[in-house]
Amino acid sequence: MSATITTAEPPSAPVSRSRKLWPRLVRPAAAVLSGALLYASFPPRPLWWLVLPGFALLGWVLTGRGLRAALGLGLLAGLGFMLPLLHWTGEEVGPVPWLALALVEALFIAVGCVGISAVSRLPYWPVWAAAVWTLDEALRSRVPFGGFPWGKIAFGQAESAFLPLAALGGTPLLSFAVVLCGFGLLEAVRQVRRYRITGAVPRSAVVAAAVTVAAPVAAALAALPLVDDSPEDGTATVAAIQGNVPRLGLDFNSQRRAVLDNHAERTVQLARDVEAGKVPQPDFVLWPENSSDLDPYRNADAREAIDRAVRAIGAPTVIGAVLTPDSGPLRNTLIEWDPESGPVDTYDKRHIQPFGEYMPMRSVARVFSEDVDRVQRDFGPGGKVGVFDLAGTKVGLVTCYEAAFDGAVRDTVKDGGQMIAVPSNNATFGRSEMTYQQLAMSQVRAVEHGRSVVVPVTSGVSAVIRPDGTIVQKTEMFTPDALVDEVPLRSTLTPATRLGTLPEGVLTLLAVAGLGWAVARSVRARKAREDVTAGTENAPAAT
Repeated sequence: MSATITTAEPPSAPVSRSRKLWPRLVRPAAAVLSGALLYASFPPRPLWWLVLPGFALLGWVLTGRGLRAALGLGLLAGLGFMLPLLHWTGEEVGPVPWLALALVEALFIAVGCVGISAVSRLPYWPVWAAAVWTLDEALRSRVPFGGFPWGKIAFGQAESAFLPLAALGGTPLLSFAVVLCGFGLLEAVRQVRRYRITGAVPRSAVVAAAVTVAAPVAAALAALPLVDDSPEDGTATVAAIQGNVPRLGLDFNSQRRAVLDNHAERTVQLARDVEAGKVPQPDFVLWPENSSDLDPYRNADAREAIDRAVRAIGAPTVIGAVLTPDSGPLRNTLIEWDPESGPVDTYDKRHIQPFGEYMPMRSVARVFSEDVDRVQRDFGPGGKVGVFDLAGTKVGLVTCYEAAFDGAVRDTVKDGGQMIAVPSNNATFGRSEMTYQQLAMSQVRAVEHGRSVVVPVTSGVSAVIRPDGTIVQKTEMFTPDALVDEVPLRSTLTPATRLGTLPEGVLTLLAVAGLGWAVARSVRARKAREDVTAGTENAPAAT
């Protein structure tokens, strides 16, 4: 009788929980990192190029994912982007409004990422995916409450090699090209890796990767001749006053007279500098938004202070004021103030800020923050485009928040603006990045419309920008100052100005076509699987 000896195999080493978990965390971590790279590409950092690896990484995260997974991963990417980008919104009101706004914007991005995942299976997928991202930006620039365009990829490209595209097709085309190039980089890396593994790559795949990377770069180079800062209509000497505020935060305007006096006194000081020959006499002067929160039509002291300053400098001056009629909403108004005649024209801000200048859903908002009751009386929007004739120069007026809206800026140029003024107030956001993000918008607008842009700010960074987007003068934050510069005036309309919303409309149709194609392919594939299953079930059993 022989014995059978069985040698037991050594037990396999148990797989640690961390090793099982790590593969599941790679894509979520990459999604957050992609959003962080998008944020890092925005001012004040001169790292605009980080947007390209940011979208390449986002494309890798989303490609081939199911729609539910894409929604979750897109939300993580959106939070990685929007949480740090919008941190300034909670500077004085605490974290709850900031977190709520960042979450809403991230949800928009998450929905867009579902669309990107859906089109990622299509041929030339980077084109469809970039169009879907541009469509997503268009939607969140319009809804809810008139939209919130902050965080458009174009606004992070003020120093970018792609910036000339703004003059060709505005911010939608600029965003599309940058996103396309980022996704194209991912496709190029994939094809290189595929070639190393298999030794062969389909020609169509090579063409797709090459075109999606090279086309945006080539288009930006081709658009360079559109960027022109020559003085077609001569020049104008402009002064921008930054009077500073007595304190930071939401209570800066509790000393409204001090804010007004700061700007009046800095204007009078400028007049002394002109008389001493230190600076040239300006043709006109620009004060910032909220430089007079005392209504000069109802407050004799405020009117006298403004009159004194404007007569001292001897030039038409634009005053940012809050008007308080007996009934109805308040008005955030720019007043053209003549040294001889006093106030002669007004422009009421058209895009007013929800939860800042007016309070929608006040009872709901109060649950999140008691600061809603600081807005005791809502502002109302104006109804006309603002263009002032200042000493013979047509100046298009865009008040602060309006610089983020394509149409608000474009309207002033199409109505004859030879340059653009963006009077702003950043005092409620302290020393945050907000003022730099907004300044970058003005740089993009300068190139988009081929106009000089002057940005007078109460306490942030005031600046003078050439039509090619170059900042030639700027102030320090929370420092009284006056910028005086001779700026070129122009009347030629760029293709972006002429085309208006057409490029955005074309890109929207492209996105819808891609999404429709993706849905149709998915339906056909599902039907084919069902037919195969049904055929298998109905086949006769083998004997």
